[in-house]
Amino acid sequence: MKGLEEAKALYVSRGAEMIHALFPEAEGRIAVGLAGHGSECFGFDDELSRDHDFEPGFCLWVTDEDDLAFGTRLSHAYRALLSSPAAERSALGEKKLGVLRISDFYRRYTGCAGAPESPEHWLALPSYALAEATNGEVWRDDLGEFSAVRETLLHGMPEDVRRKKIAARAVSMAQAGQYNYMRCLRHGEAGAAQLALTEFVRSACSMVFLLNRAHEPYYKWVFRAMERLESLAELKDALEFLLLGENDSALKQGVVEDICTQVIAELRRQGLTDSSSDYLEAHAFEVQERIESQTLRSMHIMEG
Repeated sequence: MKGLEEAKALYVSRGAEMIHALFPEAEGRIAVGLAGHGSECFGFDDELSRDHDFEPGFCLWVTDEDDLAFGTRLSHAYRALLSSPAAERSALGEKKLGVLRISDFYRRYTGCAGAPESPEHWLALPSYALAEATNGEVWRDDLGEFSAVRETLLHGMPEDVRRKKIAARAVSMAQAGQYNYMRCLRHGEAGAAQLALTEFVRSACSMVFLLNRAHEPYYKWVFRAMERLESLAELKDALEFLLLGENDSALKQGVVEDICTQVIAELRRQGLTDSSSDYLEAHAFEVQERIESQTLRSMHIMEG
């Protein structure tokens, strides 16, 4: 059983009854689910995933005021319910289950108690942080405060911010893959060429998520998450080939151009560019010119 399924089963079979019995006056104020750090929150976990930073359980998200009112009692009840030994933690392991303040949960990912309030703040946030803040499932949230922030993080990124990020990825793909890869090889710099190809893949993966209006997760889960996307998910195999395939530079350059062609087609489909160029850098500047915010539009093309 996957960790997310196990967590829900624990809540349904035992957690809901505990909350109802011991906190009848507050059960409508407690948001319940599983989200945040860990492969189980994405549904990517397996048996190997349980060797560190894993323990069965779920999250109980409460407001700051409710934490003061009954958070300690709820924490004691949660620990008594599960009575499981602490999991072996990595150096970066942090508390991720049990009673959590809504503000603390989101502060870990956004740097504030909720969603970003400015385009500049949105632009500065790493995609993997937004992916962790919005993964998993919420099984109950009568109060709606936790889910309101979650919804904003999922779907509320300003379009200007998305376009700025897309422009930056487009110019990076052009420079690393369409220009520098073969150029480095001609200079006899095989290591630099491989770095260029890797940079192209990283930027292309990010671009695919941005074009799907989705948050790209931590790098080790990128290809698995890409399979779930609606558009351009078929690029996964080509991108993996660039990293793992035979050392045929001409073949790989052709794959790079094919990927860029499909990305350009999607940029056009979304009305982000009208350029007829097959070089992504030209499209990067077109996308940036369509940003309404003068502040974002005036930033360096590679910022974002």
